[in-house]
Amino acid sequence: MNNLYFYVGVVGNIISVLMFLSPVKTFLRIYKKGSTEEFESLPYICTLLNSSLWTYYGITKPDSYLVATVNGFGVVVEIVYISMFLIYAPPRTRAKTAKIAGIVDVLVFAVAVFVTQFAMEGEMRINVIGFMGAALNIVMYASPLSAMKLVWTTKSVEYMPFLLSLFLFLNGGVWTLYAFLVQDWFLGVPNGTGFVLGFAQLALYSIYSKSSPSKVISDDLDSGWQHRHLLPPSTSDDTQQV
Repeated sequence: MNNLYFYVGVVGNIISVLMFLSPVKTFLRIYKKGSTEEFESLPYICTLLNSSLWTYYGITKPDSYLVATVNGFGVVVEIVYISMFLIYAPPRTRAKTAKIAGIVDVLVFAVAVFVTQFAMEGEMRINVIGFMGAALNIVMYASPLSAMKLVWTTKSVEYMPFLLSLFLFLNGGVWTLYAFLVQDWFLGVPNGTGFVLGFAQLALYSIYSKSSPSKVISDDLDSGWQHRHLLPPSTSDDTQQV
């Protein structure tokens, strides 16, 4: 059983690394053009906090090094992405990005570490960190839900690239299996949610891609990341270029 959860965790690490690296094409474009154009920094800021929390969780909980390693990699990658936004964004957008990143990725994470280290211990500390990571993961799944609603209403898969849905499905499935093997429900609940949403997206894709093939945009993981919002469209319009 120990060998099985290790191998499942390694597969999960590989898939997660590919997802972390999926926006590389976007940032190569930003580098070449010397501008962030209309791309948003908010998804990367939130992903950095998420990765930081899970790295902290993996370090704090015994025998969770597979969780810590892949999310530690994610922390490094997201810092690079946000740094590029700070370099290439227009002055106003750069200031907003720095402000939000400072609050979310520095202040919020520092408070979380301070409170859990000095006000809690043992299982309570692990449970609180796990709850925060799981809650943030679930909030971030507002993006697939809004994309699925858009597909349902427009009968088009234009803004739901196949590869992004496939990797959401695979990543969620592998980490849900890992969580089951190690009996970690803080990992299981959000990744199980991702697995179900990934399956639902693939089902929608199979239905509507045939009816509107001319509207399907590039199947890059990268393309989906560019259009990913962490809030439903009705509230995320005000966060463009943040």
